[in-house]
Amino acid sequence: MHINRIATVFCNPMYINWNDSINLISKLTLKRVWNAAKVWSSYQLSKISGKPVQWGLPVSISFEPTTSCNLRCPECPSGLREFSRPTGMLQQDFFRQTIDDIAPELLYLIFYFQGEPYLNPHFLDMVQYAHSKGIYTATSTNAHYLTDEKARQTVESGLDRLIISIDGTTQDVYESYRVGGKLEKVLAGARNIVQWKKALNSKTPFVFFQFLVVKPNEHQIADIKQLAKEIGVDQVRFKTAQVYDYETDPNQLIPTIDKYSRYRKNSQGQMEIKSGLQNHCWRLWSGNVITWDGLVVPCCFDKDAMHQLGNLKMQSFRQVWQNDNYRQFRKELMTSRKNIDICANCSEGLKVWEK
Repeated sequence: MHINRIATVFCNPMYINWNDSINLISKLTLKRVWNAAKVWSSYQLSKISGKPVQWGLPVSISFEPTTSCNLRCPECPSGLREFSRPTGMLQQDFFRQTIDDIAPELLYLIFYFQGEPYLNPHFLDMVQYAHSKGIYTATSTNAHYLTDEKARQTVESGLDRLIISIDGTTQDVYESYRVGGKLEKVLAGARNIVQWKKALNSKTPFVFFQFLVVKPNEHQIADIKQLAKEIGVDQVRFKTAQVYDYETDPNQLIPTIDKYSRYRKNSQGQMEIKSGLQNHCWRLWSGNVITWDGLVVPCCFDKDAMHQLGNLKMQSFRQVWQNDNYRQFRKELMTSRKNIDICANCSEGLKVWEK
């Protein structure tokens, strides 16, 4: 069984953080707005025509700082040490070269794919470099390395968004998935960030607890809201879990609370995905993922980089984005998306509830 934590965000206007929204808007330039318009219009044209058309460059990308991780999460290839691809650390020179190529059009940069970003010793230096280019930066962490000093450096780096994964409010529930993790370290790290934001009078990073709702922790939904309030993080976001063998759910992860589940029983009593899988995908037009060693893959579901669309050690990003591999993948997706393994149980179009 595999759980995927990336999903389309559903924003209820009641829960929009205006400081964060204004900060994101402040990153817009005429070139970035024009690029986004080209990407969006080419995506719409592709949907209408049934043929892939790609204009512009990605609005957002994910860059992998490292594949290393300190935890042993049982459903994660990094935690299990089961990658079929090489493991390693993103190098600064390569990162800067790539960012220099696409910074004028790029709006949003996610420092995450697999692994724990803070294990890369140059992680915050790269955040600061992207920040200097006016790019909105975000990362996701298990928060075990947010010491007082590292929290100060994080705030000073200009990081715009910090996602802290916390899937339980008690140690026993938390470690049922976060094997080897210590909840007290997560909470201490969160407090350090909040304190340094106040000390430096900084509105960034926007900090939220990410709570993946599964059956073992669904009884702690009210508790995580209270805990977040006590610590002073900006928000709690509840996310639905993707369970690959949802038909049987042998580990009993699908929650009983319907709105936090991606699945439902059909008239035959079998579990099915709530939303259908159509032959188009906004992610493939608007963004992609770059591994630590320069491989370009379609999205975050391709953890082992099986669908390699290019190699930035051999081609520039702009060349890869319009190469034959990319064109062929977009064509296949628009012809029969359900036959692409990483798409078969995708979360696109499913809501993520925010509180």
